[in-house]
Amino acid sequence: MSAVSAGSILAALDPGEYDVVPVGITREGRWVLTSGDPASLAIEDKRLPEITERSGQSVVLPGDPTSGGLVVLDPAEGARALGDVDVVFPALHGAYGEDGTIQGLLEMANVPYVGSNVFASAAAMDKEFTKKLVAAEGIPTGPYAVLRAGATLADADRDRLGLPVFVKPARAGSSYGITKVKDWADLDAAIAQARAHDPKVLVEAAVVGREVECGVLEGEAGGAPEASLLAEIRIVKDHEFYDFEAKYLDDSCEFDIPADLPERVTKRIQEYACRAFLALDCAGLARVDFFVTPELDVYLNEINTMPGFTPTSMFPRVWAASGIEYPKLVSRLIRTALRRGTGLH
Repeated sequence: MSAVSAGSILAALDPGEYDVVPVGITREGRWVLTSGDPASLAIEDKRLPEITERSGQSVVLPGDPTSGGLVVLDPAEGARALGDVDVVFPALHGAYGEDGTIQGLLEMANVPYVGSNVFASAAAMDKEFTKKLVAAEGIPTGPYAVLRAGATLADADRDRLGLPVFVKPARAGSSYGITKVKDWADLDAAIAQARAHDPKVLVEAAVVGREVECGVLEGEAGGAPEASLLAEIRIVKDHEFYDFEAKYLDDSCEFDIPADLPERVTKRIQEYACRAFLALDCAGLARVDFFVTPELDVYLNEINTMPGFTPTSMFPRVWAASGIEYPKLVSRLIRTALRRGTGLH
């Protein structure tokens, strides 16, 4: 989904204001200077776009990572410098892109970038530590157990969590590797599926309730974080939960923006979202996901420091409904990143 997000961002950037250098990353980790054509980065017939070595010329950071530039490797021309890069919009989801890895590389290169720093990116990507940090802030989360590499779920945890449970990789995104388990006989298979993505696994008690999401933006000029209107997700086709296909491929969901909730519950969720943003030391943007029970209790589910930016992604939708249209949202994030720069703040 990173390529789809990138295509949407490229389409929103004003070529009169921004000189864009579109760099994609292949599955093998090679950096490629692409055409930047948004149409080539769209979902087509339920097929996700993919960056390959055929997508363009290879690029690398120069030998001195503090130079802040890129070098194009052209078989015909040899190496040539692209020049300085003012700011990076890392439209990357999941491992190496959303977990602090690319953020650390950009810090070393002294290149400003959109979104959270190394610590916040890593902490939000790891659902175990997200839960621990927001719990320390007094924000409720549902019951869960952590299974480190090779561990199995103890009988005491089975009794405490009950059924059904959700089994998920601790450090993955886009609902990859998640299984809803209704029978303990299916637990081992679900753990194995999650461990195909991450050796550390979370087993979470199912929270019966509505799924509600809130966008957060870093305040302009260093002000307090701002919360968007809320969105409620309703699954209308045959999906057990809001999985990858329901999110991106099947058109299986309907959304209510703003969510139909009492004002006091809406304000509580927005307050929790901003407090969670600060508790993890986030920057730029985040999408904070919640469950709301029939009794109107609120539980934080997870935080995404680089939420999807596809045409159907929730983060741009809630901010458009809140008065910031997609192109202005992208420009604001770039301005914020340039103002913040790199290093400690």
